[in-house]
Amino acid sequence: MKFYDFMKIVITSLVWLVNGQVRYMNRDRLPKNDNYILVGPHRTWWDPVWYAMAAYPKHFIFMAKVEIFKHAPVRWFVSKLGAFPVDRKKVGPNVIKYPVKELRKGDRSLIMFPSGSRHSAKLKSGTILIARMSGKAIVPAVYQGPVKFSHLFKRNNTTINIGTPITVDNKGKLSEEVIAKYNDQIQASFDELDLEINPNWVYHDPKAQKK
Repeated sequence: MKFYDFMKIVITSLVWLVNGQVRYMNRDRLPKNDNYILVGPHRTWWDPVWYAMAAYPKHFIFMAKVEIFKHAPVRWFVSKLGAFPVDRKKVGPNVIKYPVKELRKGDRSLIMFPSGSRHSAKLKSGTILIARMSGKAIVPAVYQGPVKFSHLFKRNNTTINIGTPITVDNKGKLSEEVIAKYNDQIQASFDELDLEINPNWVYHDPKAQKK
C-alpha cells in the first residue's frame, strides 16, 4: 500500500470521528481515465484534504507555501502526500512546469485554488495556463462546511459538490480577455455549485472578521 493510500484511510477515519459524515455530490463528473485540475474557492486550510477524499482513488499533487518545507520531517510528510513548494514572493517557472509535466506524463492530478489565497476571491491566470499547457480539463468544485477549527466538531455539516469539466482551447493567443472569459466560467460554476448545495450559505473569511 502506498503512503498516500495509507494516509487516506487514516485521515478519513479522523474526519469521521471529528466532523462526522461528509456528503459528496456529483462525483460522476470527475474524469475517469485522465488527469485533470480540480479547482475550488479556497475557504479553509483543510479543504484540499476534503477535495482529495472526494476524488479518491485518484492521487493528487498540490501547491504549498515554501515555509512548510523548512523542517525536514514536515517536508518529508507533505512531499509524500503530493505537496510541492511555492514561494509566493518569488514565483518561478517551476510553479507551472512541474504540475504540467506531472499532468501530462504522470499518474497524479492537481488540486489548485485559482485565487491563490484563502483571503482573496479574485481568480488569477495560473490555472488557465496550466490547463492549456497540459491539455487537461479544469474540474470546478466547492466546499461548504466549517471554516473555523472549533466548528469541525459540530459534525455532519460538510458537503463537497463537483462541477462539469471545463476544457481550455489550446489555439490562439492566451490574452487577458481569454483568461478573464475562462475565469468567469469557473466562478459561475462555483456559484452554481454553491446554490445547488445551499442557496443560503455564505462564506465568511475568519481573518477578515477579526479586523
